[in-house]
Amino acid sequence: MNNKFDALKDDDSGDHDQNEENSTQKDGEKEKTERDKSQGSSKRKAVVPGPAEHPLQYNYTFWYSRRTPGRPTSSQSYEQNIKQIGTFASVEQFWRFYSHMVRPGDLTGHSDFHLFKEGIKPMWEDDANKNGGKWIIRLRKGLASRCWENLILAMLGEQFMVGEEICGAVVSVRFQEDIISIWNKTASDQATTARIRDTLRRVLNLPPNTIMEYKTHTDSIKRSLIMQPDLQPPGDHQDKTWHRAT
Repeated sequence: MNNKFDALKDDDSGDHDQNEENSTQKDGEKEKTERDKSQGSSKRKAVVPGPAEHPLQYNYTFWYSRRTPGRPTSSQSYEQNIKQIGTFASVEQFWRFYSHMVRPGDLTGHSDFHLFKEGIKPMWEDDANKNGGKWIIRLRKGLASRCWENLILAMLGEQFMVGEEICGAVVSVRFQEDIISIWNKTASDQATTARIRDTLRRVLNLPPNTIMEYKTHTDSIKRSLIMQPDLQPPGDHQDKTWHRAT
């Protein structure tokens, strides 16, 4: 992929440090540290590109979720289950996160990586998502890592050319197949959804006979409310129990 990401793909400078507190820290210092963390959580510093870094058009946030298959998930429990990995504003900051993350093909169980614009939660009900939908592609095992990387690089590099329509992307690891999806804001805009579909087909180099499904978030919410997952056939059951994961 010929864009600004290629030259920086192997740049592992500025590791994403996650230093733990020193085990010998005094009790008073520990309490102060925890208090400062608590107070700072509501007023985090804005993430901005560093000196000489290549800024992205939007800031993005990585999320991760994992759940027990077959267990119905409420909106509240799902939101509690998704974990924020971190936010980045430049190409270099992206690679610092990505180079330390497990590749989708190496994940186990029902696991999901989400990459969304900062301020948008990977949930159907989020204000930015509620009137939108997603393109879904089911992959045979072994393809998720490559397709996920190509998808997110295309998204970060603004290759979809649909203005502010793109909300984020998801890769969902399942037992017999993997699923990738890209979310947009306006499901009713057929010209935009068609352009996203065609760009997705190109950047992933999909065979002509690849099945691509578009699903509105409104339909997903309705179906999640009326379906009883435990009574669904195996193939349909997996689809209904994604519950905001794809």
